[in-house]
Amino acid sequence: MPVISVCFVCLGNICRSPTAEGVLRHLVREAGLEGKISVDSAGTAGYHAGDAPDPRARAAGARRGIEIAGAARQFKPADFARFDYVLAMDQANEQDLRELVPNDRAALAKIRLLRSFDPASPAGAAVPDPYYGGDDGFDHVLDLCVAACRGFIESLRREHAL
Repeated sequence: MPVISVCFVCLGNICRSPTAEGVLRHLVREAGLEGKISVDSAGTAGYHAGDAPDPRARAAGARRGIEIAGAARQFKPADFARFDYVLAMDQANEQDLRELVPNDRAALAKIRLLRSFDPASPAGAAVPDPYYGGDDGFDHVLDLCVAACRGFIESLRREHAL
């Protein structure tokens, strides 16, 4: 069975998407699915390319035993060939991703909102950007990512017989 590849995408790739990446890696390990699901993250903008995740995101994860790591990078159109799922944190980033591949139906089908996998989330719900707020915003983002990533794993189990 081929490895299922996932890329989380926000704007700068230092808060939300690396948090979701860390959460999914953590949950994949807990579920015994290592080697079956690969996880990455990127930003639609290259503002922070090469930077580590925001210290507040790393601290929020550390408080729960979840490593938030990596270096920011910008999502490129070629990434659509590398990933089976491209999960956007909000509708603005989802739209930016769609504009990278306006005439590629296969690539467009890979793009989803992360919170669409959380059955408790309303349709179109975003993971809010905590960058300009306090530490509690990063904890909230972590909660949202945990709920959505749990739902995502259940969806993968159904769709790919994991």
